[in-house]
Amino acid sequence: MNLLNALDTHGQALDVRSRRMEVLARNIANADTPNFKAKDIDFKAVLDRTNVGTAMSITQAGHFDVGDQINPNGEKYRVPLNRSFDGNTVEMNVEQAQYGKAAAQYQATLSFLESRVSGIRRALRGE
Repeated sequence: MNLLNALDTHGQALDVRSRRMEVLARNIANADTPNFKAKDIDFKAVLDRTNVGTAMSITQAGHFDVGDQINPNGEKYRVPLNRSFDGNTVEMNVEQAQYGKAAAQYQATLSFLESRVSGIRRALRGE
């Protein structure tokens, strides 16, 4: 595996995780806004779309050349568990749990990327 490609993949993952945390924070900030629709980012779908090696190919002329279409930002509307009177789909307990999970995943990706970079530094210094 190409080391720079691995770093690039983890860099992209870090970017997507950061954007997801922003979307979840926006949901929490708009919890009292009437008719606000909660969104989330499908991490796997966005990362699969950005990786060139996982692109689909057409095997016959009648096949479609692309997979499931998603928003360019990867955002999808969240389906609420309970209905609200004002049309707002933000559920604070769900959003807070998802934000905590996303923060832990972001930190894990960052730690992995930092360990890779420190390993490269040690190798370049000859340690």
